[in-house]
Amino acid sequence: MIQLHRLNKTEFTLNDHHIETIEETPDTVITLTNDRKYIVAESVEEIIEKIVHFRRQVYQKRQGKD
Repeated sequence: MIQLHRLNKTEFTLNDHHIETIEETPDTVITLTNDRKYIVAESVEEIIEKIVHFRRQVYQKRQGKD
C-alpha cells in the first residue's frame, strides 16, 4: 500500500498490486486493473520509488530483517 495525493492535496492509500499503468499526460494518471483512474500529484518516478520502498519493506519483514 502506498500513500499518494490527489491534485487537491488530499492523501489516500492505494494498493499498488492493482496498478495496471501509470502515465504522465502531463498530470500523472494511474489506471487500475478494474479501469478505475486516479489523477495524482506525484510523478511516475516518485510512485515507482514508493512501490519499490513498500515492497522492499514487506520482503524484509518476511525474511525477518526488520
